[in-house]
Amino acid sequence: MEAFRGTYCGPGPAPSELWQAWNLDPFLLLTLAVLAFVIGRTRSGALAVCVLTVAFVSPLCALSAALFSARVVHHVLLVAVAAPLIALAWPARQLRSSSVSFLLSTGVLWAWHLPQAYDFALGNMAVYWVMQLTLLGTAIAFWRTVFDQRQGAGRALLWVLAGFMQMALLGALLTFAPAPLYALHAVAPWAWGFTPLGDQQLGGLIMWVPAGLPFAVWAALVARRGWRTMVQRAA
Repeated sequence: MEAFRGTYCGPGPAPSELWQAWNLDPFLLLTLAVLAFVIGRTRSGALAVCVLTVAFVSPLCALSAALFSARVVHHVLLVAVAAPLIALAWPARQLRSSSVSFLLSTGVLWAWHLPQAYDFALGNMAVYWVMQLTLLGTAIAFWRTVFDQRQGAGRALLWVLAGFMQMALLGALLTFAPAPLYALHAVAPWAWGFTPLGDQQLGGLIMWVPAGLPFAVWAALVARRGWRTMVQRAA
């Protein structure tokens, strides 16, 4: 495991170096190209690839090594933007249990935000990719059940609300934590004008409030689909 030690995207950049911190990992770029070929022919699939590019190729990836708040933005992009877009581009063939997928995706999100698990993942590239793939994979499974039109729109809306509420609760706990939790972000935030606790509180607020915006968009999509189905049945 020695070869995998270190933070993916390198050490957190100084503010003056941020816009030079693009991640041009050949394997990552190849993976994104393959994904674009597989799902990029649909609008939602192409948008998903763009979101993943922002998350992993743009300077956001390097910034998330410095700031917990940037890491929160990264995770929100994965589980609340890229995952539902992929779910739309790659729908489920069979109706799965929403409760199972919700519990699994929630458990994975919360587990990776435990301080020991978080610091371990961000300090080891192999574990880092286990984190990313499990966050994205379980979120895709959850959103595929939400968007499955064989499930009623009312139930789907409740699951969207549940997805946001569990993330908001995690964000609230991070916001009101009395001390910094993550050793990885104990020093770098100072260069960006934050204390480690202030950075953590900002990350919690992002997870608690702004993260609700994509959930609202998906709720509107589910409601619109449900309305169209009701109109078609009434016609």
